[in-house]
Order: sequence, then structure tokens, then C-alpha cells
Amino acid sequence: MLYLRLARGYRPADLLRWLLTATAAAVVAALLLRALGRALGTPGTDALPRLLWCLPPLAAVGWFAAAAARAVPAARPERINGLTAAGAGPVRIRLLIAGEIALASVLGSLVALLAFLVLRNDIAGPSLAADLGMGTPLPAAAPVTLLALVPLAAGLCAALAVPAADPLPTGAETTARTGFPAALIATGTGLLSAGVALELYGLRPGAAADGRPVDLPGGLGDTSHAALAGWALAALGLALLTGPLLALAGRVLALGRPAPIRLLAGRSLTAEARRLGAPLAVLALTSAAVLTAFRHWNDRPGTGETLNALAALLVIGCAAAAVLARTGEVRHSRRPVRSALLRLGAAPGLLLGAAVLRVLTIGTVLLLTGGLTAALAAGALS
Repeated sequence: MLYLRLARGYRPADLLRWLLTATAAAVVAALLLRALGRALGTPGTDALPRLLWCLPPLAAVGWFAAAAARAVPAARPERINGLTAAGAGPVRIRLLIAGEIALASVLGSLVALLAFLVLRNDIAGPSLAADLGMGTPLPAAAPVTLLALVPLAAGLCAALAVPAADPLPTGAETTARTGFPAALIATGTGLLSAGVALELYGLRPGAAADGRPVDLPGGLGDTSHAALAGWALAALGLALLTGPLLALAGRVLALGRPAPIRLLAGRSLTAEARRLGAPLAVLALTSAAVLTAFRHWNDRPGTGETLNALAALLVIGCAAAAVLARTGEVRHSRRPVRSALLRLGAAPGLLLGAAVLRVLTIGTVLLLTGGLTAALAAGALS
């Protein structure tokens, strides 16, 4: 009943977040049920690779759930204040937000399970018989166990989105850290250098004769161990460097004697780089990997599958939704600064121009990091 009372105060953004969570959970549940159906229909094959192929979409749903849960207190401070006035502490409020997201995941999983059971009832055609495991009995515990993973992962990620040691964000103005530790920058640079060197070593002439290549899932062919490990290290290094590069770009914008639009864009980007770095790095990494996979499938017709493509699109969608959630959190926290600038006489066009310049700078950094990640991935698959 508590969640129904909370739902009465939903705004369009809250409904959109709820529907996106349920839809993403339904897609992941469908992928898990497809792996189960394949295992039932063809018991002689190894079902573990199919289940492992479902882990990236499951992790993407958890990432989106964490970003959405962290953005709720900043976007709805009046709800948090009301729960606090009713006697709910920080831990209980976190559990309420996590339960709300887990409930949306449960409903999405139930929709996928209902569709799976209906299609198994001699409705699906021969093309889907292997994916549904038609003609074989379905153990009741198997789909329940698999589908429990989706709300558990989403709810756990949402509950852990804000550390329990930190004060619960309520939308009030706080002082945020803007710098990056030197160890992080050194680690990212070292991983990038080591990854590029290792991938070049794995792609050298005659590298295929050093050992059995790695068979990649999803019809992506095979590659050498060194090339795959090198790409993973380089991608991780670029992801770690995304936040520092955003902060550096903000400082470059404010160099010299900048115009007000450059000064506002540069200072705000430097201040927001720490919070935007992680979701933007994940978006760039997943987009590069997915676009490389689609290019590989397009160059080699018949190697890709529809559900694999759907899983790839789900990963990008969850990463993009997490960026939007974090952007909304940053925008709400910037409201006092915007109001102060308007009271001081700043023109709304100046603030809009600074926002556009900031977006263009962020896009340039993402094109750099994402482009390098995609180029290294294409080299590893060639």
C-alpha cells in the first residue's frame, strides 16, 4: 500500500523512469527465458555461454537502476522531506527507493514470463520452437530462479547507489569535489598504454600460430588472447580517463581572458566532470563496443542474431538513460547557481549558450574516447 500511495504523487518523469525500468527488466527476462528454452530444447548443448551472454544486459539494467535511484532524492526533495517528517531515516528511504525499482523490475519480468508461457502453449511457430523449448516439460523452479535475478540485481544496485555513510541527498546545495586523484590519471594512462601495446602484440603477423584463438559469443568470430586482453585494458584506461579529460576540457575553455559564455561553460564543466565522468565513460565504452559488433555483423551476413542485437541495443539504452538520470541530478543541484545568476542580471541566452558549448565540449571528448575504443575493438576483431 505504501508504494501505491507514493505512486499517486508520480510526475511524468517518475512514470517514465518506472516504465523504462520495467521495460528493460522485461527484455532481460526474455533473454534469460530464451536461454532456458534453448537449454530445454537442445539439452546436449552447453547452456553456460548463453547465460553469460545475458550478463551484460543484466549489468546494464543494474547500472540504470543505480543511476535512477541516486537521482530520485535530488529530483523529488519534497517527497524525501515528507518521508523524513513521517519518521523514515536514511536507510529506510534508500530501501523504499530500491523497493520501488525492484517492484518495477518484478512486473516487467512477470510480463516476459507470461508471454513466454503463452507462446509455449502451441502458439509460436516453428521458428521459435527452439528458443522456447517447446515439446519439453518446463520445471517450475527454473524460470522463477532465473527471473528472480532481475529484481534482485536492480534492487541491490539501487540500494547501494548512495553509500550508507553519506548523508542522504535532498536537493540542497552541497559542496562537491571537483578534482581527480593523480593515481587515477596515472592508472588510466598506464592501462591505455599497456593495452595498446598488448593488442599490437596480439595482432602482429604470425600471432595466430601462438595458440588457439578465443571464440567470441554472439557470432563475433575469434581473436587472439593478447588482442582481447589488450582491448579490455585499453578500454578500461580510456574509461578512467574520461572524467579527467572532461575536467581538462573545462579548464581549457576558461583559459586566458574568456568571454562570459566560455567562463560559465568551462567552470561548470570542471565542477561537473566528477559526477558526469562515470556514466559518460560507460556510455562511450558500450556504444563503441556495440557499434563495432553491428559493423562486424553487417560485414558478415548471417553471423548475428536478432536477440543479440536487441541485447546490444538494451545495453546502449540503459547507459544513455543512466546519463540522462545523472544529468537531471546535476541540473537540479545547479538550480541555486542559475537562480543567483539570473538575479544578478545574466541573460537567459547567455546561460543557454554556455549549456550548448558545454554539451559540444562533452561530445568532443566522448568522440575521442569512444572513437579510440571502437578503433581498438575493430582492430581486435579484424
